[in-house]
Amino acid sequence: MEEDTDFRIRFSSLCFITDHVGFHGTIKSSPSDFVVIEIDEQGQLVNKASDEPIHKVNKILPGPNNLAKKTNLDPQNLSFEERSNQEVNTLAGCSGDDQNYEPGSEKEDTIEDGTSKGEEENIDVLGSLLDEKTNELLNRFACDVKEKWNSKTELIGPSSEFSLGRILDKNQRAILHSAIRQKFPFLITVGKNSEIVVKPNLEYKELCHLVSEEEAFDFFKYLDAKKENSKFTFKPDINKDHRKAVHHFINKKFGNLVETKSFPEPNYSADNPKVMITVRFREKAHKPRKRSLHGCQERRVIYTAFTLRKENLEMFEAVGFLAIKLGVIPSDFSYAGLKDKKAITYQAMVVRKVTPERLKNIEKEIEKKRMNVFNIQSVDDSLRLGQLKGNHFDIVIRNLKNQINDSANLRERILEAVENVKVKAVQLFLTPEELDDPVNRAKKYFLQTEDAKGTLSLMPEFKVRERALLESLHRFGMTEEGCIQAWFSFPHSMRIFYVHAYSSKIWNEAVSYRLATYGSRVVEGDLVCLDEDIDDEHLPSSKVHLVTEEEESANTYAIHQVVLPVLGYNIQYPKNKLGKWYQEVLSRDGLQTCRFKIPTLKLNVPGCYRKILKHPCNLSYQLIEDHDIDVMKEGSHIDEATLSLLISFDLDASCYATVCLREIMKHDF
Repeated sequence: MEEDTDFRIRFSSLCFITDHVGFHGTIKSSPSDFVVIEIDEQGQLVNKASDEPIHKVNKILPGPNNLAKKTNLDPQNLSFEERSNQEVNTLAGCSGDDQNYEPGSEKEDTIEDGTSKGEEENIDVLGSLLDEKTNELLNRFACDVKEKWNSKTELIGPSSEFSLGRILDKNQRAILHSAIRQKFPFLITVGKNSEIVVKPNLEYKELCHLVSEEEAFDFFKYLDAKKENSKFTFKPDINKDHRKAVHHFINKKFGNLVETKSFPEPNYSADNPKVMITVRFREKAHKPRKRSLHGCQERRVIYTAFTLRKENLEMFEAVGFLAIKLGVIPSDFSYAGLKDKKAITYQAMVVRKVTPERLKNIEKEIEKKRMNVFNIQSVDDSLRLGQLKGNHFDIVIRNLKNQINDSANLRERILEAVENVKVKAVQLFLTPEELDDPVNRAKKYFLQTEDAKGTLSLMPEFKVRERALLESLHRFGMTEEGCIQAWFSFPHSMRIFYVHAYSSKIWNEAVSYRLATYGSRVVEGDLVCLDEDIDDEHLPSSKVHLVTEEEESANTYAIHQVVLPVLGYNIQYPKNKLGKWYQEVLSRDGLQTCRFKIPTLKLNVPGCYRKILKHPCNLSYQLIEDHDIDVMKEGSHIDEATLSLLISFDLDASCYATVCLREIMKHDF
């Protein structure tokens, strides 16, 4: 019994699904022999050049056929009175604001270079981008906001926001954001997942307590125009305390963007002691910003998406290098998944707090590190792990040979193997094997000695995350607190990756044990998926069924429906030998009582289910002679005319190409 238990705990993926003979060969002779291209959620390869230009709102203007015909005046040359009559009255019948204001006396208060003609015309582009009903509802919402403010009614309930729905075109979203804020400065727009939501601008309302609504209206238009070297001047004011209150409000809310100064009116005298407050953008501060919902002025968080191409480079090393060049930290980068090191890989990434222009500026520098970035564009949010459909692989297998004691024709063996796997399901999850290199030798030394300082001297400098962990352990000691501090030396995305890596390792071992124990039969106590259209990562517990004895006898389910749980607090285990195996493995690793919710480590892992078998898709192949390919190996040209196999296929997210190759070749790497 002890021997059987030890076998079940230590079992690794030794079994094969298909029954062909296979062959031997070498993979990853050079990075160019192993090309990985991420497939996004829309099924597109991320290495394809995007047709969408870099997102620049200030260059997106409506066409001449969409411009408003009512507006023929240049707002730069209007008096305060004329601007007010023209713009505020666009809300005909519902403005009802500042009835005591008498126009005609403050023509000095102009916005110099404040709003361009194109931006003024952009106000009425709403009619060309929104359908008639939505446009009407937007205008009614704006009127309702003004009426409630004028009637002192609190803005609560569903009417306090209005959704324009999802606008899939990014350029149209940019135009709508700008046009709405220009036409209705007392509203703000919020974007999330392509949806535009319109809400009251409480800062606008607060400013209306200090100045006339016409002034507030124009002031927020001025802020949104963000025109360099422009200024805005409030009406002349003789009350020093009132001017002080206006200064205080603007500096408190928008001090990071603009500055205020007081100037005497040109005809200032003792009889006419009027002083004007002028607002100017701070130097280099006239950048896009988003007014917050909490009464605070904040810069809009910038997200820039791009495709990263890297060659023979670990992903975390690549991210660390990019972070240094861009002046951010590694946790500002987000990505959908990890990619191989010894390969040429393409993957989507998003970086926070970096503009597209800034990213383009480092293109030449990062080429020296065997990296390239392209498809650079602004987006609304970061990426999350698993936010991809899968990966496409283009692989060259070199030095092809028959299996030992196999005298069959090599070409026939290769074609037999590829065609066999092409039509049958393949187990595709495996943990990569460890190598005998300086990194692993340093790790082994630490496991043997727990000497953090000594291990630091052995660990290569480029292993940033390992060194960060060791430095924390050296500083805080090999105690529980030291381990917690070491854990938090990693960014959140990396901590989650390690949890996923351990969970995947256990899952891989479980799959191997399941196939070795029961083969392709579906047995009592197995877990099966009842809805084959649901992605593994989103499979709810309600769609996972425990196979009964009767269902086993009736062969109700097939092997491709069997799922196994990835560790977490919200999963169930099989009710057969495999369930006992899970408990023994968790006990081995000291996790028999772990609920996978650990507040002190900020861990909250719900778990999920994955099908144990997957199909490679779009599989194609070609047999060639090595001299037909211009490839360098270990710094020298390959000139032997040996047989090689070029093979391409697509795999779902979280699937390993090496496992697919192992099944084809019946050969461990």
